[in-house]
Amino acid sequence: MTITGIIIAIVIGAVIGALGRLVVPGRQGIPIWLTIVIGIVAALIGTAIASALGVASTGGIDWIELILQVAVAAVGVIAAVSLYGRRGVR
Repeated sequence: MTITGIIIAIVIGAVIGALGRLVVPGRQGIPIWLTIVIGIVAALIGTAIASALGVASTGGIDWIELILQVAVAAVGVIAAVSLYGRRGVR
């Protein structure tokens, strides 16, 4: 992977993570770096799920893949909030 690919993955991960945070109601007490990591992982998992379902490559914008990525990010944010909140750091 080139440096450009890494930068693009971080930017896409930040966007997917931010969208995942927007879907989850309430305040999320997790740091931005964790949101970016969740977004990157969610983008990879969402793409894998879309590929398994056969909808990863469609004409135009891949809306189903994007929805899957955001849904996985939302689940990741919920899991991170529940785990990060238990640490007692506030």
